[in-house]
Amino acid sequence: MSDLPPLIVTAALDDGAFAWFEDLRQSHFPRLRNKVPAHLTLFHALPGEHEREVARTLKAACQRRSAFPLDVRGPWSLGRGVAYKLASSDLEGLRKELAESFSPWLTRQDSSPYRPHITVQNKVEPDEARLLLETLQLEFEPFQIFAEGLMLWRYLGGPWALVERFEFEAP
Repeated sequence: MSDLPPLIVTAALDDGAFAWFEDLRQSHFPRLRNKVPAHLTLFHALPGEHEREVARTLKAACQRRSAFPLDVRGPWSLGRGVAYKLASSDLEGLRKELAESFSPWLTRQDSSPYRPHITVQNKVEPDEARLLLETLQLEFEPFQIFAEGLMLWRYLGGPWALVERFEFEAP
């Protein structure tokens, strides 16, 4: 067993999408608990001692893909927060492929059915979350964003440190 902190894999979003979700997160996530930027997590906790193999797998997956759309389906209640649901057959296929490669290391959370989302508020009182959800639902119209690659992070007990960003390379 290694003492290296776990690894996190997220999708690299297009700049406009990242800025939009980050603005919502900065506006609605409790400041003292907001330790990471807006993100779309694919894997929450891969073993830190396998960083090289994880990075090689991510790089290889990115070499075979080009940027792809993600449908933003709308705000969703987390009970004590709000996230936006996303849908994409390309994302589902990529995650399934990576999950097969990482299968010996998957935690229960990462083995569970994948529900892609971007959290913009969490760890607030249920009434505050309900109010934000209602406000965001009133304004919402479905739209598309793009995944442009993958990002590998190291979990540092709250904040994350970026290890590497892998761009989708296929034409």
